[in-house]
Amino acid sequence: MKPADPRKAPPTDDPPRGLRGLLRRLPLVHLGPGLITGVADDDPSGIATYSQAGAQFGLNMLWTMPLAYPLMATIQSLCARIGRVTGQGLAANIRSAFPPVVLKAVVGLLLIANVLNIAADVAAMGEVGELVTGINRHLMTVVFVLLTLGLQIFVPYHRYVSLLKWLCLSLLAYAAVLFTVKVPWGEVALRTVFPRFVPDAAAAAVVVGVFGTTISPYLFFWQASEEVEDLGRNPEAKALLHRPAAASAELARIKWDTWSGMFYSDITAFFIILATAVTLHVSGVTDINTAAQAATALKPLAGNFAFLLFTLGILGVGLIGVPVLAGSGAYALSEAMGWPFGLEKKLRQARGFYAVIAVSVLAGLVIQFSPISPMKALFWSAVINGVVAVPLMVVILLLSTKKSVMGPFTASRPLVVMGWIATAVMGAAAVRMVMPG
Repeated sequence: MKPADPRKAPPTDDPPRGLRGLLRRLPLVHLGPGLITGVADDDPSGIATYSQAGAQFGLNMLWTMPLAYPLMATIQSLCARIGRVTGQGLAANIRSAFPPVVLKAVVGLLLIANVLNIAADVAAMGEVGELVTGINRHLMTVVFVLLTLGLQIFVPYHRYVSLLKWLCLSLLAYAAVLFTVKVPWGEVALRTVFPRFVPDAAAAAVVVGVFGTTISPYLFFWQASEEVEDLGRNPEAKALLHRPAAASAELARIKWDTWSGMFYSDITAFFIILATAVTLHVSGVTDINTAAQAATALKPLAGNFAFLLFTLGILGVGLIGVPVLAGSGAYALSEAMGWPFGLEKKLRQARGFYAVIAVSVLAGLVIQFSPISPMKALFWSAVINGVVAVPLMVVILLLSTKKSVMGPFTASRPLVVMGWIATAVMGAAAVRMVMPG
């Protein structure tokens, strides 16, 4: 036998050393769709909603976040579970398990709501871009739209998703803002558990807005489809229905991924409400319409550093939120139509999928140059999401408990019970949204 060349190091399974090895060992690298979905939940329009809650009601809207956390995490966990177990996204599962009218209604309303939401988000990014650079907001909006489109269409998923994960760090800006202002932590703890406010129409509208932006249909489709996308990356990976031996590890990962990702989202929303409560509210600034307006109002109260952190956070989450909005609609319509889909595919391999992404984002851009107000677009997006969310959550719960869909991996009773509670809460929010007064 020929002796081994001592100059050649034997192969090793040890992780690489140095910076590359350090990055691979960071927990952020190993988190999956749940983290990105959670950060996309705090998109610029969501930041505007949370800022309004803090500015208008101070510390007395902090309670919404501890309540929302288990509800949002449960629904997202069910969506991820459906995707991993079946190897198909929500739209494909709805198509096979429900009448066609259900799929058409859900996907159609989803696409309309997403375009309106994209319009509001890119408008906020353009405004913030103008605040930071001094360049015209419409030009900045065009730049951000072209950037997000280019990344989604021309960068393979495995690289693109890594970029999205690092952009998730932008949410830390809102925690950092709290180090620039004085926070009465004892009062914060008290009002989180025992809020003081009159449950009138104004308070109800803010609560509905908070829950509506926290539990949104586009996140359901994205979460399930990203599990399918992850399956496609690994030639040896299969849906759990076809590889039950992997179920224990994969379902544990999904649980950790979704609950940690939603916690990151939820605690960030808590920080945004808190930051605006201890700055804007105490100074008498109680009416916030956009995320950029919140950043501008924060500047004279908390200083340039807090302003910069707030604006950078808006841009960072916008670069995640807009692709997730466009991507979720593309997954839904492509699955409904039976088109090839996936961010890992090249443009020529999934023309319909990428066309939906392009049309959604460009339609949102066109609204910037039309008489339609971005805030009106956001309002109608919230209304449509409120209408779609409740029946879609019912469908998700039915899918997750169908043995014909999930086989032996139907959702556990605690998940199902929590899911129905979330559906009831969102149902009450939707009813309040359409009630006059």
